[in-house]
Amino acid sequence: MKAMKRMTKVTFITFLCSLLLVACSQEEWQTTVDTDTSEAVFKLYDMNYSEGNSRVESRQESRYDRLEFYVVDENGDRVEDTKGKYNPATSEISMEGLHEGSYRLLVLGVKGDESKDRAVIYQPKHLSDAWLSFPEDLQKPLEAEYFYSQTPFTVSVRQTGTGNQEVAAIRQDVSQQRIIARADFEFGYANPYIRYAVTDKQLSFGEVYYCTTFAGDGSFSGQSDGVMKDLDLNENTSYLFMPLAGGSSLNGEVSLQIRSYRGETVRQVYAYRQEQLEGNHIHRIMTEVNHPDNHSAVMFVTKSAYQAGQYAKILQDDEPKEVYIDASQRKFNTAQPLQLSLTEEGKLHVRFYSPRDLGNVLIKARIPAVSSEYFDLAYFDTIPGFADFYETVPLVQRSSVCRLESGRQIQVPQFDVAQLSGIEFKVESSDPFWAKLQKIVHGWDICWGLYGGDPEKEDGGPVGNWMGIRPVHCRESVALFLNFTYMIDMPEHEQILRENSDKLYDDNKNPIEVERVLQQMRQKRTLVVGLVYPGNNVIGLGGGSTFGVYQQAWFEHYWNAFVCSVTFHELGHVMGYGHSSSFTYGPWAEQLMNNFYIDNISQFPIDSSTYLNSKSNPNRYK
Repeated sequence: MKAMKRMTKVTFITFLCSLLLVACSQEEWQTTVDTDTSEAVFKLYDMNYSEGNSRVESRQESRYDRLEFYVVDENGDRVEDTKGKYNPATSEISMEGLHEGSYRLLVLGVKGDESKDRAVIYQPKHLSDAWLSFPEDLQKPLEAEYFYSQTPFTVSVRQTGTGNQEVAAIRQDVSQQRIIARADFEFGYANPYIRYAVTDKQLSFGEVYYCTTFAGDGSFSGQSDGVMKDLDLNENTSYLFMPLAGGSSLNGEVSLQIRSYRGETVRQVYAYRQEQLEGNHIHRIMTEVNHPDNHSAVMFVTKSAYQAGQYAKILQDDEPKEVYIDASQRKFNTAQPLQLSLTEEGKLHVRFYSPRDLGNVLIKARIPAVSSEYFDLAYFDTIPGFADFYETVPLVQRSSVCRLESGRQIQVPQFDVAQLSGIEFKVESSDPFWAKLQKIVHGWDICWGLYGGDPEKEDGGPVGNWMGIRPVHCRESVALFLNFTYMIDMPEHEQILRENSDKLYDDNKNPIEVERVLQQMRQKRTLVVGLVYPGNNVIGLGGGSTFGVYQQAWFEHYWNAFVCSVTFHELGHVMGYGHSSSFTYGPWAEQLMNNFYIDNISQFPIDSSTYLNSKSNPNRYK
């Protein structure tokens, strides 16, 4: 060393980036580095995972939670008489004190918490010494990722014009690769609905031996005890492992529990084997699921399948006015709020005019080309309120097995959509809500109109006594008329009319028989529903096919007797009565119907305002 009298210090920089590693401040860095000193600069990048036989060269700057590095000489011995510093802000490592010669930079980066892996990181003296190790009885996958690089470089000197010596600058990129492998456990489904019917996935291991020790030269050694705990694949299907010890394989069993729409449960076990686990590599371990319902004609739409499908809804706040006031696109009968059809493209269309979800729904179909019997076509765990579901039926995608209503199963070929003409539907559900909807016998047709108003204006663009109805009001009208048409067939409703028959009279004060009143309430009607502008001291309008109330009435019909009297006042006009009758400013509207509606709201299909929570909707008029 004494012969190197004029040896200049070397600044050696390796670039690494860290997300959580405590970084030196820029001020600290500037006080450490001598910017007049020639530098050897290395920038570190993380290489992306490779898959199959491909070697992906894409990379990204490193971000580590822990970083370890050191330099070895030509003999592999650690160079001790150097000063090194890491700057997370710039992803640089600075090494000072290196002299002319050949070296290797060794870098170990950790993403995650290595303590969860019970990892030990050593301070090796030689390239071949252990640097990282895991316990033999870890018996679980790794939770952190471990990156490594070994980069050779040479420090040389040159003569300056003044006869002095200086260290030649070095700049080089360094690619960090994971020393660990990733195993992804994947599943193939012949029937896409089976994917979302899996209720449990478990992974077990045979005797699997992993390397436990990693040295500075990149070599692996050691061996785990061969025992691995079972893993849950329900939430996570990707796991990290050290490479396999010599002669070992990743092997074991995958166990699946799958439910059917008929309430049955099937548990299946599949063996798997992976012969190699390569560092910085994704190994995809595929299990082809052979389920008894693979060829079923039933669309088994579980909650998770529905969520994955991201199906639309009708009458939502962002729906254009041109859509929701178009009766060809938005109209329903309260006795048939669940609308079913098969489109020209072979898709089952399910549209549901309801603020409430409907559970456990089995849709059956009868198609002459298939059978004279009804067969199971689709099962929904839940049909959400205001659902607008479109999905291609299996019958037009492949040959299928149909379960007939008699219990027989028949094999049918793939059909063209035209062959499915004449389809008839039938619905079954164990949901008590469905039982209530089935009791609506005398349905009214409901659609919506603006009556000159403009819902896109802040004040609703009032014209005369009307303002622009918005979807938040349309949804409430669905609730109101489902409840009203349910109410008119209730025995209790008929009873209260009979008990108060003396309070039923027309505009000339002539008595109206109960049977006549019931007939008027139960006859087929079509209403174009709007929103009344209260600025003219008018809070309701009705007559013929026209019906509207002011905003407060739409939001408070569940509990407010006054707004209910306004609602029934306008329904009295719809039934053909004027202001001198009991059906407007009289006992039918202001005593009997309004109070009966509120007192019996718990029995109605839409029994609570919480389904819609319209008063808190930001799209209501202020």
